[in-house]
Amino acid sequence: MKFTKALFFLLAGTASTSAFAPAHSFGRVAVPSPFELEAKKSIEDLTEAELKGKKVLVRCDVNVPLDGKKITDDTRIRSSIPTIEFLKSKGAIVTVCSHLGRPKDGPEDKFSLGPCADRMGELLGQTVTLAPDCIGDAVKKIVDEAKEGDVIMLENTRFYKEETKNEAGFVEKLAAPFDLYVNDAFGTAHRAHASTEGVTKFLQPSVSGFLLAKELEYLDGAVNNGKTPMAAIVGGSKVSSKITVLEALLDKCDIIIIGGGMVFTFLKAKGLSVGTSLVEDDYVQTAKDVLAKAEKLGKKILLPCDIIVADKFAEDAETQVVAVDAIPDGWMGLDNGPETTKEQKEALSDCKTIIMNGPMGVFEFEKFAAGTFGIVNILADLTKEKGAITVIGGGDSVAATELSGRAGDMSHISTGGGASLELLEGKILPGVAALNEK
Repeated sequence: MKFTKALFFLLAGTASTSAFAPAHSFGRVAVPSPFELEAKKSIEDLTEAELKGKKVLVRCDVNVPLDGKKITDDTRIRSSIPTIEFLKSKGAIVTVCSHLGRPKDGPEDKFSLGPCADRMGELLGQTVTLAPDCIGDAVKKIVDEAKEGDVIMLENTRFYKEETKNEAGFVEKLAAPFDLYVNDAFGTAHRAHASTEGVTKFLQPSVSGFLLAKELEYLDGAVNNGKTPMAAIVGGSKVSSKITVLEALLDKCDIIIIGGGMVFTFLKAKGLSVGTSLVEDDYVQTAKDVLAKAEKLGKKILLPCDIIVADKFAEDAETQVVAVDAIPDGWMGLDNGPETTKEQKEALSDCKTIIMNGPMGVFEFEKFAAGTFGIVNILADLTKEKGAITVIGGGDSVAATELSGRAGDMSHISTGGGASLELLEGKILPGVAALNEK
């Protein structure tokens, strides 16, 4: 089962402002975490005197999809606006830096941040000056001549290979014109790059913006201090890409729902025939180990009971719904069946915290979208009707939630694909670890 790489989205106003109470009230013993919201300073912890007239470097994630020079989804830019508006209101001079795409050898016009600066200016109702570079005298001159409330955008930091290498000399040049640093780019916080980690060695204070703080509140709060019963929905094409997060969540969650292409590796591990469905033979034993661990821990792993199978991987494929133990030879599974969605609804009905990472099927094809949209609707209804905390992370599941029209009903939609996974796995995120403690 092949899944396309989807873009990561966040609706800035989607989540409630305080979904998680202090750690002691989450119904379980708090597990210490290096990323607890209380541990890191945010812009709200800074006084007006610390911001007024100061030149602030803000790492945003405006890595938006482009069709030529046209932005096809501006959600990431919109998500950066609350932090920028706050800093402006305190009299700061704001300079945004970000990457866009993956330029190979220096500046490429197709990866210029010009369209992002224009769109940010439209959203702010003012001119956002695009600097011709991200380091150097021309940048310093623009920043030095700016007035309180002005907003500048540096050109793509990845026009320099030194950015991803976190090269000390480049870091110093990037930080040179500024007084302090704000990281509001959760999607790149798992990378120790010059603009995410390196500059904190030169700019103090270094704090989080609103978006990064909210990501930590929901993701870290859900995993380490979430109210029980807690469930995780893990989907996507391959066990190999999700095994570490699956094992980490198994230790913390009461129920794990497995969907997507990775289902068939688990079904093969149970001795079932899966036709031509995607299977990672090298991970069949891993799947057996996960099932055995769940049984030992008394945790519930829910696999599909019925499958929508197709005679080929195509939008116009012939399809049928079959029991999970009756997949015909020559057919491949591409989505959950309707009975599986009913079982998932029942299993999740009493859950207080639910984390979803990955889709249930090839939702990009209408014939194979029902399983993913079905579970998205279940989560949205639980959030609205029972007050469950629902956190959606990972590109494909976020894209599917947006397409379903139910994103606004979720507690939180994460901006970070890789960063979300690594935080759920319990890994240290360099861009967060580098920020000042409260």
